[in-house]
Amino acid sequence: MPVVFTAVVFLLMVPGSPALAAATGDAVLPAESTSTADDPDFELQGEFLDSSVRDGKPAIGLQVVARGKGEFLGVLYEGGLPGAGWNRVFRRELHGTRHGESVELRTGDADPLRVVVRSVSADLYTGQQTRQLQRCVRVSPSMGLSPPAGARVYFQDSQPRDLAGAAMFDDGYLRPGARTSNSVRDFQLHLEFRTPFMPEARGQARGNSGVYIQERYEVQILDSFGLPLANNECGALYRQQPPDLNICLPPGQWQTYDITFRAARFDSQGNKICPARVTVLHNGQPIHCDRMLPTKTGAGKPEGAELRPILFQDHGNPVAFANIWLVDLADDPLRDSRPRFLERLRLRRAVRGRTG
Repeated sequence: MPVVFTAVVFLLMVPGSPALAAATGDAVLPAESTSTADDPDFELQGEFLDSSVRDGKPAIGLQVVARGKGEFLGVLYEGGLPGAGWNRVFRRELHGTRHGESVELRTGDADPLRVVVRSVSADLYTGQQTRQLQRCVRVSPSMGLSPPAGARVYFQDSQPRDLAGAAMFDDGYLRPGARTSNSVRDFQLHLEFRTPFMPEARGQARGNSGVYIQERYEVQILDSFGLPLANNECGALYRQQPPDLNICLPPGQWQTYDITFRAARFDSQGNKICPARVTVLHNGQPIHCDRMLPTKTGAGKPEGAELRPILFQDHGNPVAFANIWLVDLADDPLRDSRPRFLERLRLRRAVRGRTG
């Protein structure tokens, strides 16, 4: 397999003005699955970007989604990639088939717009070549975030702690199916996950897992890279609320959730007097901000005053987990769910800017 050199950028959240910053990083490897990096489609999937603004034309981003057996979906975004410049208005889908080491994407036979994708770049044509987009690999700004003093660490350096039912992949990462040994109330949770490369799978069979808070409320994990928003796709509060933005990275790349949760409150008679609330950052981007959970999601346990653990759902797909830790917010039970993580991410960005 040829060595591919790619640009690597950070997914940095700046309110009102998402940005990209240059960085270095390790190679991205596929998760354990029925398809591997030997599949030629794997090298063609991913993200591409032309950040230049020329002749009045805005920056443009492209996501290329492998659909199995040489079939691909492409999505063009005006302004940049989701969470990094996209104007959240222009989104255009293209389809195509791999021929050798490239794939040609089109919107339709009569449309002159086409995109030719190779492993390191993509050429966009409208009758003639107009733009070249370079492959980029984005990394969440909270990737590798260290637990603060006093945090409860559940999984770090291939070592599970306080996790019931913990099992490992051969590469030392955590398999789905574990749950915390302790029950939880109000907290901030950091975790990293990797969806497998399963190009022929569809819908809920494509890299499915989830973070079941108190075994009641699911923050969905799924390979939803490049797909439209829905209440059962990645980042959704399952079957209740879609995320504000699909910030998924391609399967095989590590991603992050930073979740702040305030449990529902009940009176002495067991009547709910205040609903649960949650804030979720996906790859550093807020996708739910202090959102109310009116009731349990999907197959979650019924709501009640009793506390329950966090479950990392096993849905039969080899989703991997790493760097899981929790900060208990019981010291301030009236704290809302606006995350301190935002300030920590801004500080990390500032430090990286000074050190190059």
